Amino acid sequence: MPKAYWVAHVDVDDPATYENYKAANAVAFAKYGAKFIVRGGKQEIREGQSRARTVVLEFQDYDTAMACYNSPEYQKALAIRKDISTGDLVIVEGM
Repeated sequence: MPKAYWVAHVDVDDPATYENYKAANAVAFAKYGAKFIVRGGKQEIREGQSRARTVVLEFQDYDTAMACYNSPEYQKALAIRKDISTGDLVIVEGM
């Protein structure tokens, strides 16, 4: 069964509150076995547009990735992030 990934591009307006989001999302990520592949870090946009921060998480499969996003644990974390950042998130099945 192919793995699945969350690919997020985020601009953070309030870094201090974003730390609270990161602490809250850790609960959901632990529960659903998410593994960080990319978490911020140096990046250079070569084509198109993006945001300042890129995050890639790996999940055991697509259903698990979707369940994590829809979970009460992640929705609680997302409520923290919504007002202090702008982001794009794609959940995609791997090969």
